[in-house]
Parts: sequence; structure tokens; C-alpha cells
Amino acid sequence: MNQLPCQLYLISPLDVGGDFPDQLEAALSAGPVAAFQFRVKGVSVEQATALAAPLKPICDAHDVAFVVNDDVALAEKIGADGVHLGQSDAGLKMARELLGQDVQIGITCHDSRHLAMEAGEGGANYVAFGAFFPTDTKETHHRPEPEILQWWSTVMEIPCVAIGGITVENCQPLIEAGADFLAVSGSVWNDPDGPAAAVRKFTTRLGSE
Repeated sequence: MNQLPCQLYLISPLDVGGDFPDQLEAALSAGPVAAFQFRVKGVSVEQATALAAPLKPICDAHDVAFVVNDDVALAEKIGADGVHLGQSDAGLKMARELLGQDVQIGITCHDSRHLAMEAGEGGANYVAFGAFFPTDTKETHHRPEPEILQWWSTVMEIPCVAIGGITVENCQPLIEAGADFLAVSGSVWNDPDGPAAAVRKFTTRLGSE
């Protein structure tokens, strides 16, 4: 996850079974994507491992970082490129000790400059702010303004991720404010034209063709 002009960071739907590997392949083939976050809930480690098995090779083939949401043990087990932690998940220090220095660790910081500074100073590889817009992907209680992205980019070199209800239509202020990554889920997987078309739309918006 290099610091380049704003890039796309895909977050999986909760259901990654069935034909989802084909959807992921189509999405990653459609344009540059920096990272894919594997986010499943309410399944065992064994089930999660089985679900991730066909997905990580697809990401590897496209040079896309495979990031596990919340679960440090799963990230270690499957050799993930990164793990994304919330404020209530396993601590950054513990995750770093278990996963080592080469694994990317991201931290959700909601709308808090204080939490972001703590994460950055604690060794996080990126911080995530949001939700910037209403989203059906998960319940949210924080609504930062785009200015927090501009503030972060002026005080820290660590990349920042904008997350929450982001679409092709509403993402421009976040790009202009300095987001290094746009984390998107529903706007890609639920696009009526398919995920490949959605990625191409974002690629055009990001100017990363």
C-alpha cells in the first residue's frame, strides 16, 4: 500500500461464497486496486480460512494487498498482507508482536484526531476515518468532515483511508481533501452494471487509468 495518488481499497461484502471469487477477479481486472479487505462475521476460523482460500491468490495475482478485518489470528494463519483493527479489537502492539514488521496494520479512528495520532505514533501503517456518508454496510456513530483528511495529510506521512458510504458521485471532496485511499464496498459489489464497471468508474474519478 504505497503512498501514491488516491487509490481504491475494496472491502468485501459479508457473503464471499458462491460466485464471489469471480466477482473479485472481475473487479481487480478492471483497474488498479491497492487493497482488498476480507470482512466476514459470525463464522469460525476454519470457515473463514476456507472462504479466504480462493480469494487471496486472486489478490496476489493482481498485486493487491489482502487485508483481514478484525482477526489477527486469522491474518497470521493465512499469511495475510495486513490486518485492519477497530478501537475494540486486539491492540496494535499485540498485533505487531504477533504479525511482525512486514504486515500492514490499519486502525479505525472514526472522527478522532487523538485516536489517529495515537495510532500513528504507535506504529500503524495507515489510519481510517469515517463514516463520511450514510452506509448500510455497518452501523456507524461517527460522521467526520473531509477537513480531517486535510489535517492528517499536513501533520503525518502515514496514509489515511476514507470510509463509509463512498460512491463515485460523492467521493470528489474526499479526494481533494487528501485521502490516500477510498474504502468502498456496496458501491462496487451492488453496482447494477457489475463490480468491474464500478471499478472502472472509480478509476476514471481517481485519474488512475
